[in-house]
Amino acid sequence: MSAFLDTIASIWQNSGFMGMVEEPLYLVMIVVACFLLYLAIVKEFEPLLLLPIAFGMLLANLPGSGIIHMEFFINTPTGHPLWETILNEGGLADMLYMGVKLGVYPPLIFLGIGTMTDFGPLISNPKSLLLGAAAQLGIFATYIGAKLLGFTGAEAGAIGIIGGADGPTAIFVTTILAPHLLGSIAVAAYSYMALVPVIQPPIMKALTTKKERSIVMTQLRTVSKTEKIIFPIMCTIIISLILPDSAVLVGMLMLGNLMKECGVVDRIQRTAGNELMNIITIFLGLSVGCTTSADTFLTSQTVMIVAMGLVAFCFGTAGGVLMGKLMCWLTHGKVNPLIGSAGVSAVPMAARVSQKVGQQENPSNFLLMHAMGPNVAGVIGSAVAAGILINIFG
Repeated sequence: MSAFLDTIASIWQNSGFMGMVEEPLYLVMIVVACFLLYLAIVKEFEPLLLLPIAFGMLLANLPGSGIIHMEFFINTPTGHPLWETILNEGGLADMLYMGVKLGVYPPLIFLGIGTMTDFGPLISNPKSLLLGAAAQLGIFATYIGAKLLGFTGAEAGAIGIIGGADGPTAIFVTTILAPHLLGSIAVAAYSYMALVPVIQPPIMKALTTKKERSIVMTQLRTVSKTEKIIFPIMCTIIISLILPDSAVLVGMLMLGNLMKECGVVDRIQRTAGNELMNIITIFLGLSVGCTTSADTFLTSQTVMIVAMGLVAFCFGTAGGVLMGKLMCWLTHGKVNPLIGSAGVSAVPMAARVSQKVGQQENPSNFLLMHAMGPNVAGVIGSAVAAGILINIFG
């Protein structure tokens, strides 16, 4: 009987329940993970990435699961190769996280995005680049705010990138500048991307008049196949020469687009945009979610990051709309300022929001293709902003 009781006591002492009793914050994180799963499954908020991130969070906060060993990545002894530690002592999530640590996953996501992106509206209306650039205001405004709150320059840069509304870029920059904040920044970035239809319309309406929202824009010119092939090549060369730190993100985005537009590599274009992107999405989401353990996620820093992420997003939207108003004034009413809000990069959701708000004021208004110009410009703009921050603090 004594041996039996000792066995039961041993099982209890080594169980996850005991770990939860010793550290109740694990239970809080499990509740947070279940809430994010609810948003992904029921509300369909960015489910492709939010679901694996949330499930990774769930796994990481089950006491004793040992799903990931972040100490390997933070405290690897000098002269002891990280890959050797992972191969000898690591597990599945440690292996997957190497793709995040080495900056492999975000560029491959950009490759897939490129295969699905039409740069025609941007090429047809190059002024859209100004709207995409203006929408990056949120990144740099939030960087200043984070610095004032006591974050280091590198941490502030990583937090500010949330304002670009581009999850892979946020992960890429954070991995380089502030890897200890990766979980908080990734969750904030993807949560706000999913909330684009909720956050943006009030800001758009507050900064524009009914007359401005009702402006009908003229049809875009047709862009030739030659222009669409030349654009990604020239864009890669110019941006990479000016800002080499942006080369990997911009290069992968443009490679994917070139695959799409040239029409001679259909098989690898489909693979990059479907199978490869789906695999990388699973790996990226799960490994990032596994970094959100209770001891690193439930901190005052996380609360500030989530709050500043919202500020970044709002400033980015406002910057794009205000540039749209300026362009509307300079063109004597030919530009609808609503398309400026699409410059925050969340493709194509932000462009659809511009279309929806415009049609609410004028049912005959079709802004979607006009908004796609600033939208894809925002993707390029966020990659350029990432390069600037890495160049300064990396």
